[in-house]
Amino acid sequence: MDSFDFALLLVILSGVTGLLYILGILISKLNHDSGILSSWWYSYSKSLFPIFFIVLVIRSFLFEPFQIPSGSMLPNLKIGDFIVVNRFSYGLRLPVINHKIIDINTPQRGDVVVFKFPQNHNVNFIKRVIGLPGDWVSYVDKQLFINDQPIENIQLNVGDNLYLEKLFAAQYDVAIDANRPSKSGSWLVPDNEYFVMGDNRDYSHDSRFWGTVHDDLLLGKAVYVWMQWDEFMSLPSFSANRLIHN
Repeated sequence: MDSFDFALLLVILSGVTGLLYILGILISKLNHDSGILSSWWYSYSKSLFPIFFIVLVIRSFLFEPFQIPSGSMLPNLKIGDFIVVNRFSYGLRLPVINHKIIDINTPQRGDVVVFKFPQNHNVNFIKRVIGLPGDWVSYVDKQLFINDQPIENIQLNVGDNLYLEKLFAAQYDVAIDANRPSKSGSWLVPDNEYFVMGDNRDYSHDSRFWGTVHDDLLLGKAVYVWMQWDEFMSLPSFSANRLIHN
C-alpha cells in the first residue's frame, strides 16, 4: 500500500490553523479590538482547526482506514477491500514518527497487522503475524513449523487450494498452490520483531524474502472490512463488511 503521509498533512494543517486561531485571539485582546475576529483568516482557522485536530487524533490514536492493494492476503482479504485498523492495539504512538508512548498489548500469532515496509518506510504492508520474538520459524515444502512443531493444515475441499490453518489458538484460511514453487527456509525471530506471512502463501512477498518486522514499524491491527471497491468505474459495495478473523 503506497502511503501518502496524510498524518503529516493533518499535523501541519492542525498546527497552522491552531496558531492562527490563537494569534487572532491574542491580537484582539492586546489591541482591545474585536475587528480581527471577523477577518477571513481567523474565521477559517476557528472553523477548520477543530476538524483537522479531531481527524488527526482519530487517525493517529484510534482508527485508520487502509485499502488492500494486492492479492497476498487472499482468501481472507481481497483487492479493493477497505479495512479499519485499530491504531491503539499495540500501544499509543505519536503521529508521523510512530514513536510508542504507551504500551498496551503486543501482537499475537494470527493477528493481521499493518506496518511500514522495512525496506521502504513510505510503503505500508499488511500481513499475518506467524512468529513472535524468540520463535524459530520454518517453512519447508509448504509446511509451516513453529519451534519445530508442525502447524496443522486441513484441506477444506478435495481438489482446491484452500486450507484451514490452526496456528495454536488462531484459525484462519490460507491458499496454497501445489503447482507453484514456494520459498522455503528457517528463521530465528529477533527480540522486538515479528515474522509475518501472507495468507496467499505462494503469491506473497513477506518475511520469507525480506526478514522480520520491528515493533517500531507496526501501525496497528486490522479488525474490520467496511467496504469493497476494486474498480474505479464500479460502485462500491458495503454488503461484504465483516470482522477480520485472527
